[in-house]
Amino acid sequence: MQFAAVRGLRRRIWILPVLTPKLSSYWLYFVTSTSFKLAARLVNSMKVEVVARPNSLARRLGIELLTYRQAVEMAFERIGHDDVASSWKDSLVSSGADSHLLARVQVPEEGCLTDRQRIPIAGDPEAVRRNVWAIGGTRGWYWGDFLWKVRGFLDKLAGGVGLRRGRTHFDRICPGDTLDFWRVLVADEASGRLLLAAEMKLPGEAWLEFRIERDGGKAWLVQTATFRPKGLWGRLYWSSLLPVHAFLFQGMARNIVGFRP
Repeated sequence: MQFAAVRGLRRRIWILPVLTPKLSSYWLYFVTSTSFKLAARLVNSMKVEVVARPNSLARRLGIELLTYRQAVEMAFERIGHDDVASSWKDSLVSSGADSHLLARVQVPEEGCLTDRQRIPIAGDPEAVRRNVWAIGGTRGWYWGDFLWKVRGFLDKLAGGVGLRRGRTHFDRICPGDTLDFWRVLVADEASGRLLLAAEMKLPGEAWLEFRIERDGGKAWLVQTATFRPKGLWGRLYWSSLLPVHAFLFQGMARNIVGFRP
């Protein structure tokens, strides 16, 4: 209720006759950007009251404690100024991803299916690079945002991370950051390379890579979607989406090059 007061929201508390911790965990998982494992642990922790005694550490260290309301106000002030240094949602543990994911900075080629778009850049390549670095979150995916939202909703139903994580900063990306249901593996501004690895539920592994390449005095945006299927289901998954990918990836690449903020 204090959170609602800080945000200027009107909320009521309804006491239900039956609501198990597991149902509460599912509800928390669907309405927030947390993973189900973390939601379950948060709900289960509410059954145990832990109060440290003696509670004199702050006095001994000369620390001025904040109230819950002050902490919430400070957090939203930093969010409003894009001054969030890190977030729990960027943790690999929160997404259930492979702990060795960040080491895979080279996209595999053997046994992979790809979609490659190469679009000439008529204007400033740096402006296109900035468009790439702003992808996802509130900016969206430049083409077919509704389709991306549907995919995020389906991923959430399947127990994945969905699209709720967004991004920490509107135009700054660092390796290890989350970007909707992707994980940033490489963000090299000097070479114009951005590499994302999928953390959505998939019958395989997926990467999305953007490069700014220069050839013969011309600049190009090279966008490559790579999918390494796991078994027959993975190949059927990719094949079933080929008609969608034909429009989605081409439209995204063209709009990234042509977008003017």
